[in-house]
Amino acid sequence: MLTVHHLNNSRSQRVLWLLEELGVPYEIVRYQRQPDMRAPKELRAIHPLGKSPVITDNGNTIAESGAIIEYLIATYGNGRLVPPPNTPERLRFTYWLHYAEGSAMQPLLLKLLFTLMPKRAPALLRPLVRKVSNQALTALVNPQLKQHMDYWEGELGKTEWFAGNEFTAADIQMSFPLEAAQARGGLELGHPKAMAFLERIHARPAYSRALEKGGPYQVGR
Repeated sequence: MLTVHHLNNSRSQRVLWLLEELGVPYEIVRYQRQPDMRAPKELRAIHPLGKSPVITDNGNTIAESGAIIEYLIATYGNGRLVPPPNTPERLRFTYWLHYAEGSAMQPLLLKLLFTLMPKRAPALLRPLVRKVSNQALTALVNPQLKQHMDYWEGELGKTEWFAGNEFTAADIQMSFPLEAAQARGGLELGHPKAMAFLERIHARPAYSRALEKGGPYQVGR
């Protein structure tokens, strides 16, 4: 049976959601983050990088959210949650599937890093680290993040979903950046269409079922 190696509070929540949307049977092997928020070493026995998400299926071990989504759609989708080939919507689908991790997550990760650095710095260095972090956030990270959030807002003003007017797996992939932006990027300020997107996905029954099976999820909630 298809197995999802599921790390709590991680991108693997999207994989559970996709499987629930497709109605594909699967089992979950659970891993808990360590106190430093890193994945436990047991995940390295599944994939050398020890990251999540990872799935195993029919002798295949597949990592990376985009690759997993492409595999699941091709293997179990039967044409669902993906636009028809050779259409503008299919091109947009491919773009958003890769943009989510290739571009969108970079400023969000930097935001998290520079926010945490002063809290974790030694007491004597904390004022200096806070100053450097604040300068990086103000001059570099926050402007980049705003540019991305404005971009999402504009695109969701053209169509209801990221690839077009139909919900697709690209929206599942894009959920994580938008949830992270809501949690720590100020998405709620001036981005009503992006916030409405989050309301729509959170209302989907398959999203709720994935939360029930995956356990507490704090990234965007």
